[in-house]
Amino acid sequence: MTGTALVIGGGIGGLAAATALAQRGVAVTLVEQAPEISEVGAGLQISPNGLAVLRALGVEADLDQAGAVQAREVVLENHLGGRQVARLDLTRLEGQRYLFVHRADLVACLLAAAQWAGVAIELGRRVARIQPGVMSEVHFADGSQQRAHLLVCADGLHSVGRAALQGSSEPFFTGQVAWRATVPASGLPATPRATVTMGPGRHIVRYPLRESGLINIVAVQERQAWAAEGWDHTDDPQNLRDAFCDFDGPVKDALSRVEKVNLWGLFRHPVAQTWHAGGTVLLGDAAHPTLPFLAQGANMALEDAWVLVEVATQGADWARYQARRKPRVEKVVAAATGNAWKYHLRPGPFRWAAHRALTLGSTLAPGLMMSQFEWLYGYDVTKAPE
Repeated sequence: MTGTALVIGGGIGGLAAATALAQRGVAVTLVEQAPEISEVGAGLQISPNGLAVLRALGVEADLDQAGAVQAREVVLENHLGGRQVARLDLTRLEGQRYLFVHRADLVACLLAAAQWAGVAIELGRRVARIQPGVMSEVHFADGSQQRAHLLVCADGLHSVGRAALQGSSEPFFTGQVAWRATVPASGLPATPRATVTMGPGRHIVRYPLRESGLINIVAVQERQAWAAEGWDHTDDPQNLRDAFCDFDGPVKDALSRVEKVNLWGLFRHPVAQTWHAGGTVLLGDAAHPTLPFLAQGANMALEDAWVLVEVATQGADWARYQARRKPRVEKVVAAATGNAWKYHLRPGPFRWAAHRALTLGSTLAPGLMMSQFEWLYGYDVTKAPE
């Protein structure tokens, strides 16, 4: 493309898009409202489809040096006694890697790549409003303005860009809240795995970070009362322990060591109907927020970034960008939305039958169990045809 690009948002999607644009010779400025680009202490699962983008950007090796953990399996277990219900063998992902990554480490690697590629980064710049057009205008809270041929809105759930393109939309509370915390690992796991401990109306996910020195915890509970959206709200760790007081085994031990925890309400947002106007384009959560039950939020943002930059450098037909991305993210969002109930079944015949089917399936046909994720993990957007 010719001209300048302005990226709003210094998160994973924004940094990836800015880096990819700069690597193709585009003059890029990234603006972030925070005084520094940093992330909360939490983990991410980078599946092969997201890792393909990071590899193409040249940051995969940096992630390994930062202590990324290569996952070997996902285990589903009962909250009473930790009885294994099912096992997904991630080594069956032929020639592909599935990583557990500290979010702050991924952001740091992407930031370094952006700076190396020549991206100009401006911090402490809060966007008040935007005006899409052939030359899109950004109006900042300090009264200043900036124009760009391409304006990438990677500004998250409460996107100024999304509001400008299609007005406000009210998300609805899903009846679930989530806690997120990290604790020091008590010992190296025999096998790097994600463990999903399932209980009535609740579940907990645990997996190792930073060369297995930390354990990431995400705990979800169904409830009537809701917490404010966002994950920067601190909570009393005892509230987390009380909510899962009947979970035993390693889960109870991990929860006993939580000293700091964040809580947020889980809301369902519709996928944006309009992703572009003039030279203004949405990316990541600004276009398609997703619930965390498929671990694909960061991966979808990375895929978006790659396709956006491909389209930008091949004629900037933004209808093509939306057409390539919208069906895929709609499928991912729907799959994530439908996953929660499977972890929260109440005691009774249906729960017994569902868990029994999972056990038989993962024992007798482990390859078939993994093949159900081929559409997701097997997709490499850096090589995919139109």
